Order: sequence, then structure tokens, then C-alpha cells
Amino acid sequence: MTQAAQRQRGQSQLSVAWGQFRKNKLARFGGTCLILLYVMALFAPFIAPDGLSNYSTTNITKFHPPTPVHVRDSKTGAFTRPFVYKYTQQLNMDTFVNEVKPTDQKCPLYLGVRGDAYKLFGFIPSTVHLFGTGNPDCKIYLFGAETLGRDLFTRTMYASQISLTIGLGATILTTLIGLFAGAAAAYFGGVVDTLVMRLVEVLAAIPTLFLLILLRAIFPQNINPIFALYVVLLLLAFVSWGGLARVTRGQLLSVRELDFVAAAKSLGASDNRIMWRHLLPTMTTYTIVTLSLGIPAAILTESGLSFLGIGAVEPYVSWGSLLTQAQEGGFSSFTSRPWVLIPGFFIVFTVMCFQLLGDGLRDAFDPRKRQ
Repeated sequence: MTQAAQRQRGQSQLSVAWGQFRKNKLARFGGTCLILLYVMALFAPFIAPDGLSNYSTTNITKFHPPTPVHVRDSKTGAFTRPFVYKYTQQLNMDTFVNEVKPTDQKCPLYLGVRGDAYKLFGFIPSTVHLFGTGNPDCKIYLFGAETLGRDLFTRTMYASQISLTIGLGATILTTLIGLFAGAAAAYFGGVVDTLVMRLVEVLAAIPTLFLLILLRAIFPQNINPIFALYVVLLLLAFVSWGGLARVTRGQLLSVRELDFVAAAKSLGASDNRIMWRHLLPTMTTYTIVTLSLGIPAAILTESGLSFLGIGAVEPYVSWGSLLTQAQEGGFSSFTSRPWVLIPGFFIVFTVMCFQLLGDGLRDAFDPRKRQ
């Protein structure tokens, strides 16, 4: 046997799957974009040029259009430092509608400007932002503004923290609960198996959206917004673990009869050790794929709840709650202010990346599809 063949034979399942995953360009694209999205969410207060709920009380530019960034002087044609024009609202006497129009005042853009205070990673106080004008009376709106004149780019950055975190946290909790419940039902059987399976059947019989709204309605509307976010996360985890528990139980029912489990019992291993060290590790590949495909489902569910007004509430936002601006505008959201639909693009793009990553992981762990 050649040395190359020996190395290939000695590879672990994870190393073989990693080699197959690297050959999938779409999966690598999805994984890379997700890393960038989570880095963006991690540094959202630094990337955002403004504060989350900061808006002017004297010059409210309602539904401010995206601000063009200029690099050439309109009079001389010479290249200059990037700048934006200050905008103001003026009443159109023909239509009696306030219109946002640029003025002649130029606002240069700088890197590392001082602005609104925030806490990076939740505990590091800072006032430095990646870019901005440094002038609170002259702001840049890369994605335009919403109904109160607040910067939509800033709010989209902050919203990514909630949407991506709740999606990841809820899926991890769901996976842990589903794996533990399924393993307990398969290993102990009897009363434990009956209780777990009956609870799974009850959860499956109730529509998910109806159950989420019902459970959320138990809590008062004036609770702390942060506590409300944790409530949403726990609710998503509570209603989503049944399918994974059923699959885990089915697979481990056959695994518990194998020789290595009997050997562990004969050596005096405890039930907890057998479950965590011998049974559950056989679900590794399935768990990895389930996580990659379950996170986008949790993000969509949270976005739907926030869109209905029972998810993230002010002063905090998620991508779903930002889309309520599009709903309130009706058809004009497509004609006169399409930038309010940008948070929806982030939802679609994130879900697409997770799907590409999940498909790549599934193919990488499937021996029938290896190249």
C-alpha cells in the first residue's frame, strides 16, 4: 500500500468531510458570507455611523433617500475628499408633500470619527465610529432613513445583532433539548419514552405560529425589551425541538443495541456517561447539518414575530421589525421609498447563505456524494 493510500485510509470522518466541503464552491461562498455577516453584527456599533435611536428634533427628514457619496467637485471637476451634501425638507406647494432636497453645504467624510457613545461587545465603552461626517447636523444615509428620520443603515447593523443572535441561540437550545430528550427516550424507554413522545405529538399538533403568539401573550406588553428578546429565544427553542427528538430517538434505538454500548455497561459506566460519551456522539454529523439548516428557519420565525409586533420592540430592532416600515407604506414602499425593503434583502441573503452551507455540509458528510 502506498504512503498516500495509507494517509487517506487513516483520515478521520471529519477530515474527509472537510476535504469534500472545500471542493464545494457554493458552500464555501455561503460560509464566507456568514462569517462576514456575524463579524458585521459583532462590530455593528462601530460600523454604524450613528446611534441606534438618534434623530434630529429640528430637521426631521422623514424617509430620507439614500445619500450619494461624491468624490469630485461639481464646479471644478477636481477629485476631492469624499463628501455628501446636507439635505433638508421643503414643502412642495404644488403637491403639498414634503420633499427632501440637497443644499449647497458640503459635509466631508472621515474615518474614525467621534460620535454617539456605545459599548462594543456590550462592555467596552467607545465613541469612535468607522466613518461619518463628524457633524451632527449633516449626516450620511447610505440606506436612506425611516419614518422618524433615523439612519436605516445604522438600524440595519444593530438589527443584525438581534436577528443573527436569536437565530443561532434558539437553534442551539433547540438542538440541545432535542438531542437530550431523544436520547433519554431511546435509552431509558418505558415511561420516559412515552412522556417524551406524547409531548412531541402535542407540540406537532399545534400550529407553530399560533403557539408562539399564545405563549408570548402570557407575558405583559410592558416588560423589559431585553427580557422580551430572551422570551422570544426561549419560545423558539421550546416549540422546535420535537422533530429532532423524534429523529434522535429513532437512530439511537438501534445504536443502544450495539456491542460498544453493552461493553460500556459491563464495565460499570453510568447512564449519563453512556448517553453523553457513547450514544450522542453518533449523532454528530446529523447535528451539524441540522444546525446549519435550523438557524435560517429560526431567523425567519423571529423576523415574522417581530414583523407582527411581538418580537423585538423599541428601542431595539430586528430585521423583521424594520420591515414594518414597508408594510405601513403600502405600495409606495416599492415606488417612492424602496430602500425600506433593504432589511428584507438581509433576511433573504442570510437564509440563502445558510442553505448553501447546509447543502454543502450534507453532501460532505454523505459518502454517496463524495468526489
